[in-house]
Amino acid sequence: MSHGTFIVIEGIDGTGKSTQVQLLAAWFAAQGREVLTSREPTDGPWGKKLRDSAASGRLAPAEELECFLKDRRQHVDEVIAPALAAGKVVILDRYYFSTMAYQGARGFDPAEIRRLNEVFAPLPDLLLILDLAVSSAHQRIGSRGDTANEFEQRESLERCRQIFLSLKDEPFARVIPCNDSIAEVAARLQQAACRAGLAPQA
Repeated sequence: MSHGTFIVIEGIDGTGKSTQVQLLAAWFAAQGREVLTSREPTDGPWGKKLRDSAASGRLAPAEELECFLKDRRQHVDEVIAPALAAGKVVILDRYYFSTMAYQGARGFDPAEIRRLNEVFAPLPDLLLILDLAVSSAHQRIGSRGDTANEFEQRESLERCRQIFLSLKDEPFARVIPCNDSIAEVAARLQQAACRAGLAPQA
């Protein structure tokens, strides 16, 4: 499907994914690479429905999973695949591994969710899993002035974290501890990209 570079940053809420996406994108851009950043759920109709539900009350499990699949299929068709075909570095803030984790925590089989997604969703070249204890993640959520939404309750996040960590042995995955400074975590992500052969060694 692609000639570009596809990187996904995952982890439970509060791990700093959005910040690290932007820092990694800037690092690749400084090397002269053309970079596209995006996120899931998207800002499309299905993604908006999911984002609204985080505050207003989660959808029924089956409906929620269906919305994620529809949102992701549109994202792959309209954004991810064209950018990769154009040779860009695509860096995502969440992908179907989050669906495995968060819908898995609601009782769905993560392996079946993965199967449904991989029918149409390309594997990343590198999956970076930002890892942080749930207690620390909740402190970060509180320190930024937020309260835990429907996707961020402690028991659910514990289950989500375990599902993310279950991916650690995938050949394209790297678990990145993120309880240090933003700069230290950014350096670890850069090193992981270099070791994966996606950027020149410093």
